[in-house]
Amino acid sequence: MNEREPGAADQDADPASWYESPPADRDNEIQHSLFGEILDWMLAPLLLLWPMSIAITYLVAKSIANQPFDHALEDSVTVLAQQIHEVNGKLAPRLPGSARDILRADDVDSVYFQIVGPAGEHQDGDRDLPAPPEDDKGRPGVVQFRNGNLHGTPIRIAYSYVLLEDHGAEETRLALVQVAETLEKRGALANEIIKGVILPQFIVLPIVLALVWFALARGLSPLAQLQERIRARSSDDLSPIDSGQVPEEITPLVRSLNDLLGRLSLSIEMQKRFIADAAHQMKTPLAGMRMQSELALRQTDHGEIHRSLEQLAKSSEAATRLVNQLLALARAENQPQAGAALLPVDLVELARGAVRDWVPASFNYRIDLGFEAPAGDGDVLIDGNPTMLREMLSNLVDNALRYTPAHGAVTVRVRRTESAGVVEVEDTGPGIPQAERGHVFERFYRILGSSAEGSGLGLAIVREIAQQHNAEVDIFSNPRSTSAKMPGALFRLTFPLRPPEPDPEQEDASWMP
Repeated sequence: MNEREPGAADQDADPASWYESPPADRDNEIQHSLFGEILDWMLAPLLLLWPMSIAITYLVAKSIANQPFDHALEDSVTVLAQQIHEVNGKLAPRLPGSARDILRADDVDSVYFQIVGPAGEHQDGDRDLPAPPEDDKGRPGVVQFRNGNLHGTPIRIAYSYVLLEDHGAEETRLALVQVAETLEKRGALANEIIKGVILPQFIVLPIVLALVWFALARGLSPLAQLQERIRARSSDDLSPIDSGQVPEEITPLVRSLNDLLGRLSLSIEMQKRFIADAAHQMKTPLAGMRMQSELALRQTDHGEIHRSLEQLAKSSEAATRLVNQLLALARAENQPQAGAALLPVDLVELARGAVRDWVPASFNYRIDLGFEAPAGDGDVLIDGNPTMLREMLSNLVDNALRYTPAHGAVTVRVRRTESAGVVEVEDTGPGIPQAERGHVFERFYRILGSSAEGSGLGLAIVREIAQQHNAEVDIFSNPRSTSAKMPGALFRLTFPLRPPEPDPEQEDASWMP
């Protein structure tokens, strides 16, 4: 191999150690029911809110039940306060029996009352009735309410302060009037309200659950219909699914399925065309091999038999090459999408290794095969699949050697720009006409009038691998050619450079205060 160094001598770098990225762990996926998922999210809040609604209803019922009884207590306090007056500077004697009977006329609850003088002395009524808080001296004549306990029984108390005549006193003189009752009637009324509200809910709730179940089954029925339509299709029916027959929410899913079906149909069509083209191309070498073998069987002259066997060997070599290129193209097309499982690749070492592999063949073709590395000792790193990139470069070098006449030159060049790594393969052959450059990457395409042996798959493999690595492929005439009849060809591959890895020392320094 002739190393052609345009600048400073390129030092052979150690081959990069390629490694296989470990397969990503796949979490065990548990299949969920969409129907059950929606049903859970609808019924769970409903069942949680139902006890809360009962509690709120009970509190509201108690508040409603308190209002009429509080009005009755307020009237009792008002009437009792009107009975308080002073006689000779003292409160009137105890209430008459008729007034007491009116206050205590209740068949369900126990009613209590109390009158306390301005000095805190008990005047009349029940002595054990709890007094209001010391700091609660409300306005005279205003009835207030509070809850309390009497002998361990909860009671509702209404109370009011009565302004007495001062008779020259320095401070305001207030008498206290309190009326209290137990809560039996209030609780009974609240329970009746609760029963009137809750009992219908026990009837309505199962109906609501049944309606929710029916609504979900009805709403998800288009999914079942879509499933049946897809299941009823034949295995070779890849036509788009009619998105007009599905709800709006499922339309994006149907569009994605149609897009997948379109790509699958295109892939199958390409495979069918590939198999048909491959079968057609295989007929020629196989037919030649059969003809030469039959001819050799009929020959009696050793010289003729030898020539037939030589032709048989050439046909076998052509068939082997065609099969290998078909396999290479199949591998290239079945590679993952660009950016998946790519490794750092040094273009310099990759190209140097590919050229080294073709040095023996260049001697047979009597062609000067050379390699030019970039100036300096730097490497040209890209992200790629080393095996596929090596296959791509081998096809470019093979193509250049086949179309370059004896005593010509083929040069593989690697250089680096600010944002890209560039590989060029130039030869001194007949070149490629401008009108043909858009077709040479098609499968089995051969330029008319070309006498070089080949299958028309090499450049198709180059384009497929380049596309998977986000690389651009361009064809030019060889700018270094000096022959008008042999303008030569230059294939240029432009790869995006691998992003530089961050310097650990700089990262540590950036965290320093």
